[in-house]
Amino acid sequence: MKFSSTGFFIIIKKSEIKMANKITKNNLIENIYKNTDCDKKDIQVIVDSFLQEVKKSLENGSTIELRGFGTFEPRLRKGRSIARNPKTGETLSVEPHYVAAFRAGQSLKDNLWNLNINEKKSHK
Repeated sequence: MKFSSTGFFIIIKKSEIKMANKITKNNLIENIYKNTDCDKKDIQVIVDSFLQEVKKSLENGSTIELRGFGTFEPRLRKGRSIARNPKTGETLSVEPHYVAAFRAGQSLKDNLWNLNINEKKSHK
């Protein structure tokens, strides 16, 4: 279900939703390599360093804001006294803990909102 700007819900059948191809870190590196004059090894180092910095910042409790893209932030999840392991069915308790969260920036939200649900995008 999707909430439209008119205030009405739009019902979308699962069969109408087309999932995009998965993009891996190697795919990103290859795409950057094709679009720049940089050496592939240099791109690999930059991408790895970027991801390491994002990880380190989140682990230190910092928020990473990338204007025009989105924000990564550590988000506190409440603990629960009664939870269930879905695999075993065992009842257990879960302590409060942090998880990594991503909030899309407005331009990314707008671009995703306008995707055609009947058109399969190819990222290759």
